[in-house]
Amino acid sequence: MDLTLWQYQFRIIMLGDSTVGKSSLLKRYTENMFLESINQTVGVDFYVHFLEVELGVRVKLQFWDTAGQERFRSVTRSYYRNSVGGLLVFDITNRASFDRIKDWHTEVCERVQPHKVLFVLVGQKSDRDAAGERAVSREEAEKLAGQLGMPYLEASAKTGHNVKESFELLARRVYQGLLSGEVELQEGWDGVKCAAPQALQLQRASQATASKASNSNKKCCG
Repeated sequence: MDLTLWQYQFRIIMLGDSTVGKSSLLKRYTENMFLESINQTVGVDFYVHFLEVELGVRVKLQFWDTAGQERFRSVTRSYYRNSVGGLLVFDITNRASFDRIKDWHTEVCERVQPHKVLFVLVGQKSDRDAAGERAVSREEAEKLAGQLGMPYLEASAKTGHNVKESFELLARRVYQGLLSGEVELQEGWDGVKCAAPQALQLQRASQATASKASNSNKKCCG
């Protein structure tokens, strides 16, 4: 394994109803491209992107773009278990796609046990807000995200607004979860791959020491 390519690999799954713009978000992020008309995903498509999550730490992001239609659900469900991150996407002009976010979240959480998936909620097609097409307010989307324990961003694959931020927020959230121990490497699970597990152990030990020192200083200065 060539350690110069990446230290970690994260598998990220795209979730949400059909036509909310999951594939468009991925194309904008990985290829900086937007197509007004795009074929609906059949089954699962794959994308790869590399990101430096912090200085000197390179991550390979493997994206699984799942079909939103019910008839493909038996195929897409098989990919949940080997994912460490999920981008939950709805269309801000489509109320029904927002109302089904809880169902998507519940379905994934039930099927990934005993593993854990970290999420970011994304309201897609924010460019249509100015035209008065919004059907879901930012406030209620933020409230749902809070209830589900995840951050919320509004993005537009068409303009590029918050696309990079959405994916990188999720990647960094997974990375921090890995350092804190919230996400655990496990044999037979492909959600996270680590090129040098020993280095991760050293990073965790260093972070724990720094955290203890910080807490000690707070007590002294309190």
